[in-house]
Amino acid sequence: MAGGKEFERFGHKPQKKHVVLAAGSVQAGFPSPAQDYLESPLNLNDLLIPRPAATFFIRAAGDSMLEAGICDGDILVVDRSLDGKDGNVVIAVVNNEFTVKILSKTKSVVKLKPANPKYKPIELHGDEECRLWGVVTAVIHCLPH
Repeated sequence: MAGGKEFERFGHKPQKKHVVLAAGSVQAGFPSPAQDYLESPLNLNDLLIPRPAATFFIRAAGDSMLEAGICDGDILVVDRSLDGKDGNVVIAVVNNEFTVKILSKTKSVVKLKPANPKYKPIELHGDEECRLWGVVTAVIHCLPH
């Protein structure tokens, strides 16, 4: 992954950028009185990436995860050090193809479930090659402007 080490090799030191986080929260319903103070700076790396060595970004494609809040073009933050648990949104490799789905585990069956009723779950049997690639821990979704 391109980044800090390569910049340092060429004499450029990466600078940490901090964004100020407004105190409180913003109402999505009725307006609330504005806060007159700010919290400490917010570092998105600290917030979204607790394990940098195991974290990757991957762009979502398609609409099979819309009801889970994942839209076409969103950037998924994936932690490869986590074990997938029932209900986690995961990145899996099924028959050499990447997919993002909700992991569903029972005693007898493992499924990769979409979050869109237009699609069917992938029920995993012994004949498919499948491996868990990582667990999605965050979604970066840009709004149109």
